[in-house]
Amino acid sequence: MFSTSDTIVAVATPAGRGAVGMVRISGADAVPVIRRLTGREAFRPRRATLCRLTVRGDEPLADKVLVTFFPGPDSYTGEDVVEIAGHGSPLLLASIVDAACDAGARLAAPGEFTLRSVVLGKRDLVQAEAVADLVDAVTPAQARAAFEQLDGTLSAAIGRLEARLFEVRAALEASLDFPDEGYHFITPEAVRQGLGDVSTDISRLLSTAASGRLIREGALVVLVGAPNAGKSSVFNALANAPRAIVTPVPGTTRDVLTERLVLEGASVTLVDTAGDRVSPDVIEQEGVSRARQAARSASLVLVLVDGSRPRSVDDDTVLQATTNQPRLVVVNKCDAERQVERSWTRDEEVVVSARTGEGLDRLRTAVVQRLGLRAAVHSDDPLVTNVRHIQCLERAQAAVARAAEAAGAVNDTNTTPGGVPEEFLVADIDEAQRCLQEVTGARSSDDVLAYVFSRFCLGK
Repeated sequence: MFSTSDTIVAVATPAGRGAVGMVRISGADAVPVIRRLTGREAFRPRRATLCRLTVRGDEPLADKVLVTFFPGPDSYTGEDVVEIAGHGSPLLLASIVDAACDAGARLAAPGEFTLRSVVLGKRDLVQAEAVADLVDAVTPAQARAAFEQLDGTLSAAIGRLEARLFEVRAALEASLDFPDEGYHFITPEAVRQGLGDVSTDISRLLSTAASGRLIREGALVVLVGAPNAGKSSVFNALANAPRAIVTPVPGTTRDVLTERLVLEGASVTLVDTAGDRVSPDVIEQEGVSRARQAARSASLVLVLVDGSRPRSVDDDTVLQATTNQPRLVVVNKCDAERQVERSWTRDEEVVVSARTGEGLDRLRTAVVQRLGLRAAVHSDDPLVTNVRHIQCLERAQAAVARAAEAAGAVNDTNTTPGGVPEEFLVADIDEAQRCLQEVTGARSSDDVLAYVFSRFCLGK
């Protein structure tokens, strides 16, 4: 399905006009293709060569370009790669691609350059996915997490786990090869110890998954509360812009408003919603419905309460609905005399004044702490940020747990007291290894590869 026998070409810079645009060619015929386009025979490896390139067509187009040749295997894909840097006119770049196709190349599929680097062993699947994450990064934390995975930190951790499972499995299989002679190359206690250590390390990796996903995908923080609690005022204050309309009239906010913030280098989408109350107004009812839906999918809910007035039935309704969700109770209008009665813990409470700005820094800090962003951003452990990786690790941990449970009952007859053969331990350990290998792509189906690379841009 994934052939590397042909030569591929694509524009490697974003769509639109720019000062410079790049076309990338990879494959065995990369150099013959650029020779046909430029009329030049020799290109020194890793040296930019100024060439005149004329593209034939209905109306011939010419440009002066810099051509850089990267011979395989020391290139991005592991094949011969040619990069053509010219002026960033979409017309010129498209014409160069068309001319390269006429000269023997074909248009690359999304992510095919990086896919070839995986197929040819230049990087593993985790590192390939990190390439896409690094391209998509919009915050420092996202870029840092992606680069660490591109640098191989997670791959190395997965490799160590797989190697330890291999050692246990190899010793068990060696014991099974000599049942009549009574040779035992590993004791049940050593099996249990080895599997326990692996399980602990997998759990440690999975413990980073929640915060890792928040860094990669961003956190959704939703403001909810009764009408006129100050949601829109706090929203505007946190966003540092008058995004939401603020009036004394209850029910002013009818729709969902969003604003992206960067907290501790991580992306946070802040959502302002309609005040939660029973209303005969059909439009307001729809706004309340959307508010509740947004709150259900939130990483963190900020429940706004007006601290200058006694709690209302609408306040109690929202507080009750969010009891079992990650939340902070934000008591607004702290510049006025407090009248609201507390029914939540002090750990949940942050007191602010949207009007004066008092307490807003405390609120930002509380949001970061409740989401666990600070620990994740400054963690020395590899972060698991990808849902696919999480699923593979969870399956590996389940297989290790089954093997460890069986190993706890193994005796000198190579079976458990319940009659379970040691071969079953080997099968479970093998399953755990396969799951870990699926993370890095050492063992991945074509369907998995197609899914991973489908979201890549064309020139990567």
